[in-house]
Amino acid sequence: MGQVIGRVTLCAQDAAYKGGRFLMVQPLNREQLAKTAGLLPLAKASSLVVYDNLGAGRGDVIAFSEGAEATAPFENPIPIDAYCCALIDRIHYKPNDI
Repeated sequence: MGQVIGRVTLCAQDAAYKGGRFLMVQPLNREQLAKTAGLLPLAKASSLVVYDNLGAGRGDVIAFSEGAEATAPFENPIPIDAYCCALIDRIHYKPNDI
């Protein structure tokens, strides 16, 4: 899971991407999952680019898949590394040791 921190703007787009967009997503660690109210500060960890056709926006928490599983929703091969597979409304996560 991760939080959308921005969008990627393309100057040219392959037809395979029609109907979607690319988002910059910060993966959430265990501590960040427990504090998902509001936009989180950037972590030192790297962010990733996620293809989205569900309509996620800045600040949204999303679930994403990576690798070969990211291309599974498409009929034809598409060159993406990560795919937004769910928009998260609520997280009920209370770790015992945070």
